[in-house]
Amino acid sequence: MKQGALLNKIVIFLFAAVLLLYMAGAVWRGLRNPYPTVQAYEYSVDDAMEATGYLVRQERALSGAGGIVRLLPAEGEKVPAGATVAYLYADEAALERSQRLETLEAEAAQLSAAIAAAGESGRGESAEQVAQAMVTLRSAVEEGDFTRLESQVSAFKSAVYQQAQRYGDAGDLAAALSNAQAEIEILRSQTAQDAGRVATLQPQDIYLEGGDTRSGGRVTVGESGIFSGLVDGYESVLTPDMLESLTPADLDAMENRALPVRQDQLGKLVTDATWYFVFPMGEEEAKRLTEGKDVTVRFSRDWSGDVDMTVERISTPQEGRVAVILSSTRFLSETTLLRRQTVELVFSQRSGIRVPTEALRVETVLQTDSLTKEETEVPLTCVYVQVGIIAERKPVTVLAQGEDYCIVEPLIQEDASDKEKKKALRPGDLVILAAREIWDGMILE
Repeated sequence: MKQGALLNKIVIFLFAAVLLLYMAGAVWRGLRNPYPTVQAYEYSVDDAMEATGYLVRQERALSGAGGIVRLLPAEGEKVPAGATVAYLYADEAALERSQRLETLEAEAAQLSAAIAAAGESGRGESAEQVAQAMVTLRSAVEEGDFTRLESQVSAFKSAVYQQAQRYGDAGDLAAALSNAQAEIEILRSQTAQDAGRVATLQPQDIYLEGGDTRSGGRVTVGESGIFSGLVDGYESVLTPDMLESLTPADLDAMENRALPVRQDQLGKLVTDATWYFVFPMGEEEAKRLTEGKDVTVRFSRDWSGDVDMTVERISTPQEGRVAVILSSTRFLSETTLLRRQTVELVFSQRSGIRVPTEALRVETVLQTDSLTKEETEVPLTCVYVQVGIIAERKPVTVLAQGEDYCIVEPLIQEDASDKEKKKALRPGDLVILAAREIWDGMILE
Protein backbone atom coordinates (compact mmCIF):
# COMPACT_ATOMS: atom_id res chain seq x y z
CA MET A 1 0.00 0.00 0.00
CA LYS A 2 2.83 2.39 0.86
CA GLN A 3 4.55 1.73 -2.46
CA GLY A 4 1.32 2.51 -4.31
CA ALA A 5 0.87 5.80 -2.45
CA LEU A 6 4.47 6.80 -3.19
CA LEU A 7 4.04 5.95 -6.88
CA ASN A 8 0.90 8.12 -7.05
CA LYS A 9 2.79 11.06 -5.51
CA ILE A 10 5.61 10.68 -8.04
CA VAL A 11 3.15 10.63 -10.97
CA ILE A 12 1.35 13.75 -9.65
CA PHE A 13 4.68 15.54 -9.17
CA LEU A 14 5.83 14.72 -12.71
CA PHE A 15 2.49 15.86 -14.17
CA ALA A 16 2.69 19.18 -12.29
CA ALA A 17 6.29 19.68 -13.44
CA VAL A 18 5.36 19.11 -17.10
CA LEU A 19 2.45 21.55 -16.78
CA LEU A 20 4.67 24.24 -15.25
CA LEU A 21 7.28 23.78 -17.98
CA TYR A 22 4.60 24.14 -20.66
CA MET A 23 3.24 27.32 -19.10
CA ALA A 24 6.73 28.76 -18.68
CA GLY A 25 7.48 28.01 -22.34
CA ALA A 26 4.27 29.73 -23.46
CA VAL A 27 5.12 32.84 -21.44
CA TRP A 28 8.69 32.85 -22.79
CA ARG A 29 7.48 32.55 -26.37
CA GLY A 30 5.03 35.41 -25.76
CA LEU A 31 7.79 37.63 -24.43
CA ARG A 32 10.13 36.69 -27.24
CA ASN A 33 7.51 37.27 -29.96
CA PRO A 34 6.56 40.96 -30.09
CA TYR A 35 4.37 40.37 -33.15
CA PRO A 36 1.56 37.97 -32.14
CA THR A 37 -0.90 36.98 -34.86
CA VAL A 38 -4.57 36.04 -35.13
CA GLN A 39 -6.15 34.20 -38.04
CA ALA A 40 -8.63 36.26 -40.09
CA TYR A 41 -11.87 34.54 -41.10
CA GLU A 42 -15.11 35.15 -43.00
CA TYR A 43 -17.87 36.78 -40.98
CA SER A 44 -21.33 38.29 -41.50
CA VAL A 45 -23.00 41.04 -39.50
CA ASP A 46 -26.63 42.11 -39.60
CA ASP A 47 -28.00 45.61 -39.63
CA ALA A 48 -31.01 44.87 -37.43
CA MET A 49 -33.21 46.15 -34.62
CA GLU A 50 -35.56 44.50 -32.12
CA ALA A 51 -39.32 44.85 -32.16
CA THR A 52 -41.97 43.39 -29.82
CA GLY A 53 -45.49 42.91 -31.10
CA TYR A 54 -48.36 40.52 -31.83
CA LEU A 55 -49.20 38.00 -34.52
CA VAL A 56 -52.66 38.62 -35.97
CA ARG A 57 -54.68 36.08 -37.97
CA GLN A 58 -58.25 35.63 -39.18
CA GLU A 59 -59.23 33.16 -36.45
CA ARG A 60 -62.42 31.58 -35.18
CA ALA A 61 -62.67 29.71 -31.90
CA LEU A 62 -64.26 26.24 -32.00
CA SER A 63 -66.71 25.08 -29.32
CA GLY A 64 -67.44 21.54 -28.21
CA ALA A 65 -67.95 20.84 -24.52
CA GLY A 66 -68.88 17.27 -23.67
CA GLY A 67 -66.93 15.59 -20.89
CA ILE A 68 -63.57 14.65 -22.41
CA VAL A 69 -62.43 16.22 -25.69
CA ARG A 70 -60.04 14.46 -28.07
CA LEU A 71 -58.59 16.63 -30.82
CA LEU A 72 -57.88 14.93 -34.15
CA PRO A 73 -55.84 17.37 -36.32
CA ALA A 74 -52.22 18.12 -35.45
CA GLU A 75 -51.18 21.68 -34.63
CA GLY A 76 -50.98 23.68 -37.85
CA GLU A 77 -52.70 20.98 -39.93
CA LYS A 78 -54.95 22.05 -42.81
CA VAL A 79 -58.49 20.68 -42.48
CA PRO A 80 -61.17 20.74 -45.21
CA ALA A 81 -64.75 21.92 -44.76
CA GLY A 82 -66.88 19.20 -43.16
CA ALA A 83 -63.90 17.50 -41.48
CA THR A 84 -64.22 16.15 -37.95
CA VAL A 85 -61.83 18.02 -35.67
CA ALA A 86 -62.75 16.52 -32.28
CA TYR A 87 -64.48 13.61 -30.59
CA LEU A 88 -66.37 14.14 -27.34
CA TYR A 89 -66.46 11.42 -24.69
CA ALA A 90 -68.54 11.04 -21.57
CA ASP A 91 -65.69 9.49 -19.55
CA GLU A 92 -62.16 8.04 -19.67
CA ALA A 93 -63.43 4.54 -20.44
CA ALA A 94 -65.15 5.78 -23.58
CA LEU A 95 -61.94 7.49 -24.70
CA GLU A 96 -59.91 4.30 -24.14
CA ARG A 97 -62.43 2.24 -26.12
CA SER A 98 -62.21 4.64 -29.04
CA GLN A 99 -58.40 4.59 -29.05
CA ARG A 100 -58.38 0.79 -28.79
CA LEU A 101 -60.77 0.60 -31.76
CA GLU A 102 -58.47 2.73 -33.92
CA THR A 103 -55.46 0.58 -32.97
CA LEU A 104 -57.28 -2.65 -33.83
CA GLU A 105 -58.55 -1.29 -37.15
CA ALA A 106 -55.00 -0.35 -38.15
CA GLU A 107 -53.73 -3.77 -37.05
CA ALA A 108 -56.46 -5.56 -38.99
CA ALA A 109 -55.55 -3.62 -42.12
CA GLN A 110 -51.90 -4.63 -41.67
CA LEU A 111 -52.81 -8.31 -41.17
CA SER A 112 -55.04 -8.28 -44.26
CA ALA A 113 -52.26 -6.70 -46.33
CA ALA A 114 -49.73 -9.27 -45.06
CA ILE A 115 -52.00 -12.19 -45.95
CA ALA A 116 -52.72 -10.74 -49.40
CA ALA A 117 -49.05 -10.05 -50.10
CA ALA A 118 -47.90 -13.53 -49.15
CA GLY A 119 -46.22 -15.25 -52.05
CA GLU A 120 -46.06 -12.09 -54.18
CA SER A 121 -42.36 -11.60 -53.44
CA GLY A 122 -39.47 -13.76 -52.40
CA ARG A 123 -38.36 -14.43 -48.84
CA GLY A 124 -35.19 -12.42 -49.30
CA GLU A 125 -37.21 -9.37 -50.29
CA SER A 126 -39.47 -9.76 -47.25
CA ALA A 127 -36.50 -9.99 -44.89
CA GLU A 128 -34.99 -6.91 -46.55
CA GLN A 129 -38.24 -4.97 -45.99
CA VAL A 130 -38.17 -5.81 -42.28
CA ALA A 131 -34.54 -4.74 -41.96
CA GLN A 132 -35.13 -1.50 -43.86
CA ALA A 133 -38.21 -0.64 -41.78
CA MET A 134 -36.30 -1.38 -38.57
CA VAL A 135 -33.35 0.84 -39.63
CA THR A 136 -35.70 3.69 -40.54
CA LEU A 137 -37.52 3.46 -37.21
CA ARG A 138 -34.31 3.26 -35.18
CA SER A 139 -32.76 6.22 -37.00
CA ALA A 140 -35.84 8.36 -36.31
CA VAL A 141 -35.73 7.49 -32.59
CA GLU A 142 -32.00 8.18 -32.29
CA GLU A 143 -32.38 11.55 -34.04
CA GLY A 144 -35.39 12.47 -31.94
CA ASP A 145 -37.53 12.95 -35.07
CA PHE A 146 -41.02 11.73 -34.14
CA THR A 147 -42.94 13.59 -36.84
CA ARG A 148 -43.60 10.37 -38.80
CA LEU A 149 -43.25 7.89 -35.95
CA GLU A 150 -46.78 6.48 -36.28
CA SER A 151 -46.41 5.68 -39.98
CA GLN A 152 -42.91 4.26 -39.43
CA VAL A 153 -44.15 1.94 -36.67
CA SER A 154 -47.02 0.86 -38.93
CA ALA A 155 -44.61 0.10 -41.79
CA PHE A 156 -42.40 -1.96 -39.47
CA LYS A 157 -45.35 -3.99 -38.15
CA SER A 158 -46.61 -4.63 -41.69
CA ALA A 159 -43.19 -5.90 -42.78
CA VAL A 160 -42.99 -8.19 -39.73
CA TYR A 161 -46.47 -9.59 -40.43
CA GLN A 162 -45.55 -10.32 -44.04
CA GLN A 163 -42.36 -12.04 -42.93
CA ALA A 164 -44.28 -14.13 -40.43
CA GLN A 165 -46.82 -15.06 -43.12
CA ARG A 166 -44.10 -16.37 -45.42
CA TYR A 167 -42.03 -18.23 -42.83
CA GLY A 168 -44.69 -19.32 -40.35
CA ASP A 169 -48.08 -20.89 -40.31
CA ALA A 170 -50.52 -18.98 -42.53
CA GLY A 171 -53.28 -19.89 -40.09
CA ASP A 172 -51.66 -17.87 -37.29
CA LEU A 173 -52.15 -14.52 -39.04
CA ALA A 174 -55.64 -15.51 -40.22
CA ALA A 175 -56.60 -16.35 -36.63
CA ALA A 176 -55.15 -13.06 -35.39
CA LEU A 177 -57.14 -11.18 -38.06
CA SER A 178 -60.32 -13.01 -37.08
CA ASN A 179 -59.83 -12.17 -33.38
CA ALA A 180 -59.14 -8.51 -34.20
CA GLN A 181 -62.26 -8.26 -36.35
CA ALA A 182 -64.41 -9.79 -33.62
CA GLU A 183 -63.13 -7.29 -31.05
CA ILE A 184 -63.62 -4.46 -33.55
CA GLU A 185 -67.31 -5.34 -33.90
CA ILE A 186 -67.78 -5.25 -30.13
CA LEU A 187 -65.95 -1.94 -29.76
CA ARG A 188 -67.89 -0.33 -32.62
CA SER A 189 -71.12 -1.18 -30.86
CA GLN A 190 -69.80 0.24 -27.59
CA THR A 191 -68.47 3.44 -29.15
CA ALA A 192 -71.85 4.01 -30.81
CA GLN A 193 -73.43 3.80 -27.38
CA ASP A 194 -70.76 6.19 -26.05
CA ALA A 195 -71.69 8.71 -28.74
CA GLY A 196 -75.32 8.38 -27.69
CA ARG A 197 -74.38 9.04 -24.06
CA VAL A 198 -72.61 12.28 -25.09
CA ALA A 199 -75.62 13.25 -27.18
CA THR A 200 -77.84 12.96 -24.10
CA LEU A 201 -75.63 15.53 -22.35
CA GLN A 202 -76.24 18.00 -25.19
CA PRO A 203 -79.03 18.28 -27.77
CA GLN A 204 -78.09 16.52 -31.00
CA ASP A 205 -77.30 18.34 -34.24
CA ILE A 206 -76.22 21.65 -32.67
CA TYR A 207 -75.27 24.20 -35.31
CA LEU A 208 -72.34 26.31 -34.20
CA GLU A 209 -70.80 29.56 -35.41
CA GLY A 210 -69.22 29.39 -38.88
CA GLY A 211 -71.30 26.44 -40.05
CA ASP A 212 -69.71 24.00 -37.54
CA THR A 213 -71.86 21.20 -36.14
CA ARG A 214 -71.80 19.08 -33.00
CA SER A 215 -73.64 15.79 -33.29
CA GLY A 216 -73.29 12.26 -31.94
CA GLY A 217 -70.09 12.93 -29.99
CA ARG A 218 -68.15 14.72 -32.71
CA VAL A 219 -67.44 18.31 -33.85
CA THR A 220 -67.12 19.10 -37.55
CA VAL A 221 -66.07 22.40 -39.14
CA GLY A 222 -68.14 24.25 -41.70
CA GLU A 223 -65.19 25.75 -43.60
CA SER A 224 -61.60 24.89 -44.38
CA GLY A 225 -58.64 26.35 -42.55
CA ILE A 226 -55.55 25.72 -40.44
CA PHE A 227 -56.28 24.09 -37.09
CA SER A 228 -54.73 25.12 -33.78
CA GLY A 229 -55.41 23.69 -30.34
CA LEU A 230 -54.51 26.97 -28.59
CA VAL A 231 -57.20 29.51 -27.74
CA ASP A 232 -55.80 32.58 -25.94
CA GLY A 233 -58.62 35.11 -26.08
CA TYR A 234 -57.02 37.31 -28.73
CA GLU A 235 -59.06 35.69 -31.52
CA SER A 236 -61.78 38.37 -31.28
CA VAL A 237 -59.61 41.17 -29.83
CA LEU A 238 -56.87 41.28 -32.50
CA THR A 239 -58.35 40.81 -35.97
CA PRO A 240 -57.20 41.84 -39.45
CA ASP A 241 -60.23 44.15 -39.76
CA MET A 242 -59.09 46.35 -36.87
CA LEU A 243 -55.48 46.81 -38.04
CA GLU A 244 -56.25 49.92 -40.07
CA SER A 245 -57.19 51.87 -36.95
CA LEU A 246 -54.64 50.36 -34.55
CA THR A 247 -52.40 52.83 -32.66
CA PRO A 248 -49.27 52.42 -30.49
CA ALA A 249 -51.44 53.17 -27.43
CA ASP A 250 -53.77 50.29 -28.34
CA LEU A 251 -50.80 47.90 -28.47
CA ASP A 252 -49.49 49.19 -25.12
CA ALA A 253 -52.89 48.53 -23.54
CA MET A 254 -52.80 44.88 -24.66
CA GLU A 255 -49.52 44.10 -22.94
CA ASN A 256 -50.95 43.43 -19.47
CA ARG A 257 -54.51 42.68 -20.48
CA ALA A 258 -56.06 39.47 -19.14
CA LEU A 259 -58.33 37.92 -21.77
CA PRO A 260 -61.02 35.39 -20.81
CA VAL A 261 -61.24 32.02 -22.57
CA ARG A 262 -64.49 30.06 -22.48
CA GLN A 263 -64.30 26.55 -21.07
CA ASP A 264 -66.10 24.98 -24.02
CA GLN A 265 -63.56 26.25 -26.57
CA LEU A 266 -61.48 23.32 -27.79
CA GLY A 267 -59.35 25.02 -30.44
CA LYS A 268 -59.53 27.46 -33.31
CA LEU A 269 -59.52 27.63 -37.09
CA VAL A 270 -57.34 30.07 -39.03
CA THR A 271 -59.46 30.82 -42.09
CA ASP A 272 -57.18 33.11 -44.12
CA ALA A 273 -53.69 32.36 -45.45
CA THR A 274 -52.43 35.91 -44.77
CA TRP A 275 -51.17 36.65 -41.27
CA TYR A 276 -49.77 39.83 -39.75
CA PHE A 277 -47.19 41.04 -37.26
CA VAL A 278 -48.04 44.38 -35.66
CA PHE A 279 -45.80 46.33 -33.29
CA PRO A 280 -45.07 49.88 -32.02
CA MET A 281 -41.93 51.63 -33.21
CA GLY A 282 -40.21 55.00 -32.89
CA GLU A 283 -41.16 57.48 -35.62
CA GLU A 284 -37.52 58.04 -36.62
CA GLU A 285 -36.72 54.32 -36.67
CA ALA A 286 -39.81 53.65 -38.82
CA LYS A 287 -38.33 55.84 -41.56
CA ARG A 288 -36.17 52.86 -42.49
CA LEU A 289 -39.35 51.03 -43.55
CA THR A 290 -41.33 51.73 -46.72
CA GLU A 291 -44.93 50.72 -47.27
CA GLY A 292 -45.16 48.05 -49.96
CA LYS A 293 -41.53 46.96 -49.53
CA ASP A 294 -40.28 43.78 -47.82
CA VAL A 295 -38.25 43.41 -44.64
CA THR A 296 -36.81 40.22 -43.16
CA VAL A 297 -38.28 39.32 -39.76
CA ARG A 298 -36.16 36.93 -37.70
CA PHE A 299 -37.98 34.80 -35.12
CA SER A 300 -35.61 33.14 -32.67
CA ARG A 301 -37.48 32.38 -29.42
CA ASP A 302 -40.58 30.17 -29.46
CA TRP A 303 -39.95 29.41 -33.14
CA SER A 304 -36.82 29.96 -35.24
CA GLY A 305 -36.94 31.18 -38.81
CA ASP A 306 -36.52 34.16 -41.15
CA VAL A 307 -39.69 35.42 -42.84
CA ASP A 308 -39.78 38.03 -45.61
CA MET A 309 -42.78 40.20 -44.71
CA THR A 310 -44.38 43.11 -46.58
CA VAL A 311 -44.81 46.48 -44.88
CA GLU A 312 -48.60 46.90 -45.15
CA ARG A 313 -49.06 50.10 -43.16
CA ILE A 314 -47.24 52.61 -40.97
CA SER A 315 -49.73 54.53 -38.86
CA THR A 316 -49.90 58.25 -38.22
CA PRO A 317 -47.33 59.24 -35.53
CA GLN A 318 -48.65 59.41 -31.98
CA GLU A 319 -46.30 61.05 -29.46
CA GLY A 320 -43.28 60.14 -31.57
CA ARG A 321 -44.35 56.52 -32.15
CA VAL A 322 -46.14 54.63 -34.89
CA ALA A 323 -47.82 51.24 -35.29
CA VAL A 324 -46.26 49.11 -38.02
CA ILE A 325 -48.15 46.30 -39.75
CA LEU A 326 -46.30 43.57 -41.66
CA SER A 327 -47.91 40.72 -43.59
CA SER A 328 -46.96 37.32 -45.00
CA THR A 329 -48.53 34.17 -46.44
CA ARG A 330 -45.60 31.90 -45.56
CA PHE A 331 -45.01 29.70 -42.48
CA LEU A 332 -48.62 30.04 -41.25
CA SER A 333 -48.77 26.43 -40.03
CA GLU A 334 -45.48 26.81 -38.16
CA THR A 335 -46.52 29.96 -36.29
CA THR A 336 -50.05 29.13 -35.06
CA LEU A 337 -48.87 28.91 -31.43
CA LEU A 338 -47.18 32.33 -31.48
CA ARG A 339 -48.83 35.52 -30.29
CA ARG A 340 -46.68 38.10 -28.48
CA GLN A 341 -43.16 37.87 -29.84
CA THR A 342 -39.87 39.78 -29.78
CA VAL A 343 -38.20 39.59 -33.19
CA GLU A 344 -35.38 41.19 -35.16
CA LEU A 345 -36.03 43.32 -38.20
CA VAL A 346 -33.07 42.63 -40.50
CA PHE A 347 -32.52 45.48 -42.93
CA SER A 348 -29.31 44.22 -44.50
CA GLN A 349 -26.45 41.82 -44.00
CA ARG A 350 -22.81 42.56 -44.68
CA SER A 351 -20.20 39.87 -45.16
CA GLY A 352 -16.46 40.29 -45.10
CA ILE A 353 -13.32 39.31 -43.21
CA ARG A 354 -13.24 39.65 -39.44
CA VAL A 355 -10.06 41.08 -37.89
CA PRO A 356 -9.36 42.42 -34.36
CA THR A 357 -9.71 46.20 -33.99
CA GLU A 358 -6.15 46.42 -32.64
CA ALA A 359 -4.83 44.98 -35.93
CA LEU A 360 -6.29 47.88 -37.91
CA ARG A 361 -3.90 50.70 -38.83
CA VAL A 362 -4.21 54.01 -40.65
CA GLU A 363 -1.01 55.04 -42.41
CA THR A 364 -0.01 57.84 -44.75
CA VAL A 365 1.15 56.82 -48.20
CA LEU A 366 2.15 58.68 -51.36
CA GLN A 367 -0.32 58.58 -54.23
CA THR A 368 0.64 59.63 -57.78
CA ASP A 369 -1.93 61.41 -59.94
CA SER A 370 -2.25 59.56 -63.25
CA LEU A 371 -2.54 62.84 -65.22
CA THR A 372 -0.30 65.37 -63.46
CA LYS A 373 2.10 62.79 -62.02
CA GLU A 374 2.05 64.79 -58.81
CA GLU A 375 2.45 62.90 -55.54
CA THR A 376 0.19 63.61 -52.61
CA GLU A 377 -0.07 62.06 -49.16
CA VAL A 378 -3.30 60.16 -48.52
CA PRO A 379 -4.48 58.06 -45.54
CA LEU A 380 -4.59 54.29 -46.04
CA THR A 381 -6.44 51.84 -43.80
CA CYS A 382 -4.63 48.52 -43.66
CA VAL A 383 -3.63 45.46 -41.66
CA TYR A 384 -0.32 43.64 -41.65
CA VAL A 385 -0.10 39.93 -42.33
CA GLN A 386 2.73 37.53 -41.54
CA VAL A 387 3.91 35.71 -44.66
CA GLY A 388 6.75 33.42 -43.67
CA ILE A 389 9.05 35.79 -41.74
CA ILE A 390 7.95 38.88 -43.69
CA ALA A 391 5.26 41.44 -42.75
CA GLU A 392 3.06 42.38 -45.69
CA ARG A 393 0.69 45.36 -45.75
CA LYS A 394 -2.86 44.62 -46.89
CA PRO A 395 -5.05 47.67 -47.68
CA VAL A 396 -8.66 47.21 -46.54
CA THR A 397 -12.00 49.00 -46.38
CA VAL A 398 -13.94 48.85 -43.09
CA LEU A 399 -17.51 47.61 -43.61
CA ALA A 400 -18.70 47.42 -40.01
CA GLN A 401 -17.34 48.02 -36.52
CA GLY A 402 -17.99 45.69 -33.57
CA GLU A 403 -17.02 45.98 -29.94
CA ASP A 404 -13.51 44.61 -30.39
CA TYR A 405 -13.44 43.66 -34.05
CA CYS A 406 -13.97 45.04 -37.54
CA ILE A 407 -15.50 43.56 -40.66
CA VAL A 408 -13.31 44.53 -43.62
CA GLU A 409 -12.92 43.76 -47.29
CA PRO A 410 -9.72 43.93 -49.37
CA LEU A 411 -9.07 47.30 -51.01
CA ILE A 412 -8.09 46.50 -54.60
CA GLN A 413 -7.42 49.23 -57.16
CA GLU A 414 -9.26 48.97 -60.48
CA ASP A 415 -5.99 48.85 -62.43
CA ALA A 416 -4.36 46.36 -60.06
CA SER A 417 -2.39 43.53 -61.65
CA ASP A 418 -3.20 39.87 -61.09
CA LYS A 419 -0.19 39.63 -58.79
CA GLU A 420 -1.48 42.49 -56.64
CA LYS A 421 -4.95 40.94 -56.51
CA LYS A 422 -3.49 37.66 -55.28
CA LYS A 423 -1.68 39.52 -52.49
CA ALA A 424 -4.94 40.99 -51.13
CA LEU A 425 -6.18 40.03 -47.66
CA ARG A 426 -7.92 36.65 -47.58
CA PRO A 427 -9.61 34.51 -44.92
CA GLY A 428 -6.98 32.38 -43.18
CA ASP A 429 -4.24 35.03 -43.28
CA LEU A 430 -2.29 35.57 -40.03
CA VAL A 431 -3.04 39.16 -39.06
CA ILE A 432 -0.39 40.86 -36.87
CA LEU A 433 -1.68 42.45 -33.65
CA ALA A 434 1.47 44.24 -32.50
CA ALA A 435 1.24 47.94 -31.71
CA ARG A 436 4.99 48.32 -32.30
CA GLU A 437 6.41 50.00 -35.38
CA ILE A 438 6.03 47.87 -38.49
CA TRP A 439 6.34 48.40 -42.23
CA ASP A 440 5.74 46.56 -45.48
CA GLY A 441 8.51 44.01 -46.15
CA MET A 442 9.82 44.11 -42.59
CA ILE A 443 11.56 40.94 -41.44
CA LEU A 444 9.93 39.72 -38.22
CA GLU A 445 12.39 38.69 -35.52
